[in-house]
Amino acid sequence: MVFGLGTPGERYARTRHNVGFRVVDELAARLGVEPRRRLFRSYSIAKGRHAGRAVALVKPLTFMNDSGRVVREALRETGGDVPDVLVVCDSLDLAPGGVRFRLRGSAGGHKGLLSVGRHLGTDDYMRLLVGIGRPAHKGQVVEYVLGEPRGEEAPLVEAAVRRAADAVLLLAVEGPSRVMNEYNRREPPA
Repeated sequence: MVFGLGTPGERYARTRHNVGFRVVDELAARLGVEPRRRLFRSYSIAKGRHAGRAVALVKPLTFMNDSGRVVREALRETGGDVPDVLVVCDSLDLAPGGVRFRLRGSAGGHKGLLSVGRHLGTDDYMRLLVGIGRPAHKGQVVEYVLGEPRGEEAPLVEAAVRRAADAVLLLAVEGPSRVMNEYNRREPPA
């Protein structure tokens, strides 16, 4: 299950914090499926296939800080378990355009990842981080993540969304080791 983190609503659609949603949307387009909201559910989901394997794409319809409560609901619907979860989200610790895959780890202060870990009861779930860089001053983080990429940064983030979607499809076919070898060693293309 690919669980893209973001905040619903047109106001947030193109923000740095919503790259997880944008990766899910990119994957949905490639697989020819459309995420739809389930009745009485706090998420939208699309189910498709890639290389003969089932792929579920989930976008929580909660705010970022409450994303985790949706994970268990979506796992019940897909019949998956914690090892099947791949969370895709933004990362302040990667330069714009960077993509990194992790099998597990800490939330690193990311409120969406903190919520997911709390609701899953573990930090042992896969995550794909999409670099958005850091603002010039620490006190600007909220404003920064809720802003849209600008200038030279914008095409780098767009390219990272596509590369992250490539990584998810590679994961479905060749597994975590191949994704780590391919995406954790390279800087984003210039």
